[in-house]
Amino acid sequence: MNFLAHIYLSFGDDEITLGNFFADHIKGNKFKHFSERVQKGILLHRAIDTYTDSHPIPKLSSKRLHQNYSHYSRVIVDIYYDHFLAKNWSSYSKISLGVFVERFYDLLEDNFDILPLATQRMMPYMISGNWLLSYGDLQGISKVLEGMNRRTKNKSKMNYAIIDLEEHYEAFENEFTLFFKELITFSQQKFDSLCED
Repeated sequence: MNFLAHIYLSFGDDEITLGNFFADHIKGNKFKHFSERVQKGILLHRAIDTYTDSHPIPKLSSKRLHQNYSHYSRVIVDIYYDHFLAKNWSSYSKISLGVFVERFYDLLEDNFDILPLATQRMMPYMISGNWLLSYGDLQGISKVLEGMNRRTKNKSKMNYAIIDLEEHYEAFENEFTLFFKELITFSQQKFDSLCED
């Protein structure tokens, strides 16, 4: 899953949100210097990724893209799924997406000093471009895909994946809706078990 889903699946716990958000910028077990709850956020992120990678529904979404994008397909599906989460946000949260995102940006700014260097470098672009809010419309997702393509030095051709999204929009949205329901249940159980320890 992509940024918005990981933040949402932290269930309002600030420290777990931080770890769940920046876990991709942490190598191996080099996270013992963080607070206990931030560490649990990193572990939650990894559990969510493992669950997602092994689940048949995201695999089905990815398969539809594989011929054109090869191993980048899964990254594209993560971005698509964040789009559907943002678009259908009111089905998942009583707090508006705008308010949720602003609170998250404030959380990052308040905890800037503990963020990994890669996250510190990314954060100004994320906030100035308001990435999380922009996921809710196709223009925003198109920009994200263009940015990802640039990061791969145009090898991935991910900028063209907006066409695939539009072409198979209903199928991808239905797959997201089915999968995310199961992912919420899994993530809540994992959150609860981590926080019991």
